[in-house]
Amino acid sequence: MDAQPVSAPLLIACALGIESFALRTSDRGGAGGPVTVLRTGMGPEAADVSTARMLARPDLVDAAVLATGFCAGLAPGMHPGDLVVAEETRDPRGTVPCVGTELLVKELVRAVPGRTVHTGPLTGSDHVVRGQERSDLLATGAIAVDMESAATLLSAVRAGERPVAAVRVVVDAPEHELVRIGTVRGGISAFRVLRSVLPAFFEWHRSLLLPRR
Repeated sequence: MDAQPVSAPLLIACALGIESFALRTSDRGGAGGPVTVLRTGMGPEAADVSTARMLARPDLVDAAVLATGFCAGLAPGMHPGDLVVAEETRDPRGTVPCVGTELLVKELVRAVPGRTVHTGPLTGSDHVVRGQERSDLLATGAIAVDMESAATLLSAVRAGERPVAAVRVVVDAPEHELVRIGTVRGGISAFRVLRSVLPAFFEWHRSLLLPRR
C-alpha cells in the first residue's frame, strides 16, 4: 500500500494586511493538513513574538512554518512579481537553513508559469532598505531582503524541530524602487503572484510529511 501523507498543521506567516488578504482569498484546496495564516505585524520583533505565541498553541506545536509576503530584490535584473525561495534566512541573531528549496522552486514554476524564481540567502532588516544599503546587502551574498522572514524562522526553530521555509514575492528591485506597496503597477503584480502560490506551499508541506520508511 502506498504511504499516505500525514495530516499535520502548516503555519503560513506574513506581515501585512494586503499579504494576508492575498493568501486568504486564494484557493485553499489541496492542503495536506490544517492551515493557519498568521499576520504577524511589521518588523522582526513583531514576527518573533507572534510566531512564538502561535507555536505555543497545542494544535500548532508541531506545525511546519513558511514565511511569505513581499520583499525587496537586491540583485540587478530582478523585477516586481519575481519569486524568491530562500536557501537560508539570516539576520544579526542567526542563520536558519530552509528545507525543501528545490521542491518549492519546482512547484512555484508550476503554480505561476512564466515567473522567474530566484534562490539564495534571504536577509532580514528592521527597516525598509533603499539605495546604497541595498548594494551593501547584495555584497554579503543575499539576493533579497525583508523585515520578518528571518525572525519568523528563527522563532520557529527555537520553539522546536520542524520544517521551515521562506518564499517571497519581489515588490521592488534596484531598477524598480517603489514608494508604497499596492499603489503602482509593481505592487499589483506582486499581489497577483502571491495569490497564486498556495498550491506550491501545500505540495511542499505534504511532501515533507510523508512517512519515512
